[in-house]
Amino acid sequence: MMKLDSSSRTAFQPGELWPDTHGVPINAHGGGILFHAGTYHWFGEHKIEGEAGNRAHVGVHVYTSRDLLNWTDVGIALAVSDDPASEIVRGCILERPKVIHNRATGKFVMWFHLEPPGRGYAGARSGVAVADAPTGPYRFLHSLRSNAGVWPLNVPDELKRPLDATEAAALAALDLPGGPRPYYPKHAIFRRDFAGGQMARDMTLFADDDGTAYHLHASEDNGTLHISQLSDDYLRPAGKYVRLFPGRFHEAPALMKWRGRYFLFTSDCTGWAPNAARLSVADSLWGPWEELGNPCLGPGAQIANTFESQPTFILPVAGRPDAFIFMADRWRPKNAIDGRYVWLPLRFLHGVPVVEWRDRWDLGFFDRPDLNHS
Repeated sequence: MMKLDSSSRTAFQPGELWPDTHGVPINAHGGGILFHAGTYHWFGEHKIEGEAGNRAHVGVHVYTSRDLLNWTDVGIALAVSDDPASEIVRGCILERPKVIHNRATGKFVMWFHLEPPGRGYAGARSGVAVADAPTGPYRFLHSLRSNAGVWPLNVPDELKRPLDATEAAALAALDLPGGPRPYYPKHAIFRRDFAGGQMARDMTLFADDDGTAYHLHASEDNGTLHISQLSDDYLRPAGKYVRLFPGRFHEAPALMKWRGRYFLFTSDCTGWAPNAARLSVADSLWGPWEELGNPCLGPGAQIANTFESQPTFILPVAGRPDAFIFMADRWRPKNAIDGRYVWLPLRFLHGVPVVEWRDRWDLGFFDRPDLNHS
């Protein structure tokens, strides 16, 4: 086990190895942060060495911190199973875990992208787990395809019909590898999946100010994003969802709310290879949504691949209404455990969040008078 300097961190160093308080590199990829009772909880995929690390061999790791710089390893929040009948058996794909607290039930609810072993990304399911304490242990409840038997709110009535036999055969004949194709059938796949439920791959969770929670995920073979309201207990879809940007191929969603507006960071669909980030905005989660372009500023080579990273979460800094951190991952599929974390501060330029590279920074950045919160 690699050991690094375990002395107290005083600054963020994006892309560098980040040790926990015991000097071991933090192992929480594709992660998200829960702030609860004065403590930040960082959940992420636990990776192992080599290409095997792209599958789940351990589970979801959790770390805690009070300053966002120094993280204590609290262990495995959700462990994979050795039972071959389990949906989260060792060797499954378990990605982008996110946790939110349900104030009404008192439970901590985790959602993640789940694929059974041996099927690649064809399952496109969401796993749900629950715990009584933020660090767990989490108990796996079920997996699902979202919104079975429900039509999206924002499609015309003429599209609210399942595929007929001819349409289904034509769709089945297409090669849909999860990336852009000129022949992508942007209004067919959600109709194909109406009865069995909608696909969900890259995902995040978002709890709004009123406590209503939402599941945002890449769907329809990655070609279209969905925003789906969750049930009051956060354990299932509520049967209310919209489609975003059909045929535009967004993934890696990360959502924030600032001054009443919603900003959605995403990436293009290029596998493990980084690409230019995208930013979209809306006054309501239900839309309409507008694409604004690349939120990154700086040299072209850097912003063309989002500083060699892909978004995973936007972290609101507790007690600072205008302070947000862009969290992203540098994936290393040939040696998954060597993936790095790119955390950068957001600033606002004419009312829009932007990301700029910084080799080293601390939370004092948000005290600067030139952040232009206009």
